[in-house]
Amino acid sequence: MTLAFDVAGLTEYLHGIFPQVREDFAIDAMDENGLRMRLLTADRHLRPGGTVSGPSMFALADCAVYALILSRLGREALAVTTNCSIDFMRKPADGADVIAEARLLKLGRVLAVADVLMYSEGQAEPVARASMTYSIPPKR
Repeated sequence: MTLAFDVAGLTEYLHGIFPQVREDFAIDAMDENGLRMRLLTADRHLRPGGTVSGPSMFALADCAVYALILSRLGREALAVTTNCSIDFMRKPADGADVIAEARLLKLGRVLAVADVLMYSEGQAEPVARASMTYSIPPKR
């Protein structure tokens, strides 16, 4: 499928429509197979015990899939999450960004389905896996 943006263009568009993600997430790469986004891990993302919180990892998965869908649809900011399931498999590494590898499984007229594997930067084993479904608004 043809990409509607390059990384710089998608980043600029995302920051324009969703400015609160500017400090937390960065798109590392994207191609026809998927998108890689990182959580720029900071103290605000940590829970007691010094590990990245579940809500922060949910936000990473959600934002990565949102960006992935936008990379295909273009300037269609109204797609929304309708379902999410996350398996937290191991504790993220201390002091490391969390990297999300998102891939689109289906992009239909009404729904998009994607999988996300999340890793601590520099680690080979995933720390979490998410399955996400988005609703795509009808064409106006």
